Amino acid sequence: MTFLKTMGFSIVAMFLFAAFSNILPQVQSDAPVEEEIPTDGFDMAGMIAYGERLFTGKGTCTLCHNDLGRAPDLLVMNLSTAFNDRLADPRNEGVSAGGEGASDVEAYLRESLVDPSAYVVEGFGKKGSNDTISPMPAVDAPPIELNEVELNAVIAFLQDGAGWDPTVPLPSAEEAVIEEEPEEVESAEPETDPLVVLDNVYCAGCHDLEGSEADVGPNLDDIGTRMTQGEIIEAILYPNAIIADGYEADYMPEDFGEQMHTVELMVLVDYLINLSN
Repeated sequence: MTFLKTMGFSIVAMFLFAAFSNILPQVQSDAPVEEEIPTDGFDMAGMIAYGERLFTGKGTCTLCHNDLGRAPDLLVMNLSTAFNDRLADPRNEGVSAGGEGASDVEAYLRESLVDPSAYVVEGFGKKGSNDTISPMPAVDAPPIELNEVELNAVIAFLQDGAGWDPTVPLPSAEEAVIEEEPEEVESAEPETDPLVVLDNVYCAGCHDLEGSEADVGPNLDDIGTRMTQGEIIEAILYPNAIIADGYEADYMPEDFGEQMHTVELMVLVDYLINLSN
């Protein structure tokens, strides 16, 4: 009977792995395609519209800046009042401290994007940091990597949302190159380095993983002691199916299955399990 149970479990496990293999599309993102901005007629209205697209898309800002309370909900709050309060906050020792007006708001926003820990809004710092360390990644660094034109576009969008005329420059012909969203293409070369896979899906940005101290999601350093391989796979593919105690739903993207090869998923899962050994 024990032998039959063992054989049955093995068959079920192989079936589940085959099912997950079929669920995951075998695609890999191509390198970003450079798209030249048409500078003729690309006015500030176009810059603002592009900034909004970046804010909700490539910049991944709405992953935290939403109504779940992880970060200020910039799309619904009174930005004019909020930005003025940030400039006047005695805790603000950044480049914009004590300033006022659109130009100082530009400086504040730029610093917030590229050096988020220079000034952390009270109540939104990493747990245990006394609001001195921001959980937000620098958006000009991997994995987001907004370029100068894209940074200016996001700033223009937020300045406009606060009722100010944007103070950022329009891109020149030499600068007018932005990255378009990569298209999914067939690829026979899945990534097999687990550290690269981790960086690509940015696990450490939300989970405490090897010292990242992020606390949006559960600690992953000991996940292998708490979950089986199948449970980890399910948690990655269907993150809202089961929510760990003390954490909120809808934080983790539900499209990781579309972002990874099956091989990459298994490499990632094996790496996480072995962290606990």
